[in-house]
Amino acid sequence: MELIKHYFPNLSENQLVQFEQLNELYQDWNLKINVVSRKDIDEIYLRHVLHSLGIAKVQGFNPGSKVLDVGTGGGFPGVPLAILFPETQFHLVDSIGKKIKVVDEVVAGLGLTNVKTTNDRVENVPGSYDFIVSRAVAQMETFVHWTKGKIAKKSTHELKNGILYLKGGDLSEELSLYTTARIYDLSDYFKEEFFETKKVVHLPLKFKG
Repeated sequence: MELIKHYFPNLSENQLVQFEQLNELYQDWNLKINVVSRKDIDEIYLRHVLHSLGIAKVQGFNPGSKVLDVGTGGGFPGVPLAILFPETQFHLVDSIGKKIKVVDEVVAGLGLTNVKTTNDRVENVPGSYDFIVSRAVAQMETFVHWTKGKIAKKSTHELKNGILYLKGGDLSEELSLYTTARIYDLSDYFKEEFFETKKVVHLPLKFKG
């Protein structure tokens, strides 16, 4: 929790309480339905919460904007981002029902009113969004195919509407098709060893009406 306070010093009292509650909620639910590995649950703030918030270091979200989290698993990166941006609407999608059940319970426990969830494949989810976020659920080409047609037309942020993707390792081959993709090294924002190879990829996508 000290990590979160260190890198995000301007949190409100309510946000601090919600971030503190995250640990207890995930520890409790993970005993019933295993959505986070045993190793990772003990380092949830480093490996899950702060990692998710790496997206916020690259691009903050405006009030009223809409963000789609694809393959959210136990709620990452969507839940930590929803705490950080309470006036942004987040839609968390996963095809595995038990994972969405945990997310629903965590969202209820935190009292988040800016999150909705769907248990389905993203291809079946209607609507358009300013940004689509995810943590390395597939190769970029596959991910772009899954999320086709879901980007809103009007860009209102510093970065153009599109994908913000948490990835690791050497991405040169995977991103060779995407000349407009930009890679942000999380080691530029976070000093912990865990982030040495971690990145956020921004891929702007055009509206397809």
